[in-house]
Amino acid sequence: MSIKTLFGNTIPPDCEYCRFYTKNNAGIPICRKGSKGFGNPCRKYIYDPLKREPKHIPEIPKYNADDFKL
Repeated sequence: MSIKTLFGNTIPPDCEYCRFYTKNNAGIPICRKGSKGFGNPCRKYIYDPLKREPKHIPEIPKYNADDFKL
């Protein structure tokens, strides 16, 4: 299994998922390869699956016995 298929092949490119994306101490995004167009990945973009954060799991609704009576 390749790294690209780890989260599916339909993930749109985003600088936040790039291997070269980081933030400095002030929280300002920095590209270690020198790209200045954050939000539009450059040709140096390399997907890093470890930078993705999982989406929140939706809460399961609570049922009671009356919900299952006919």
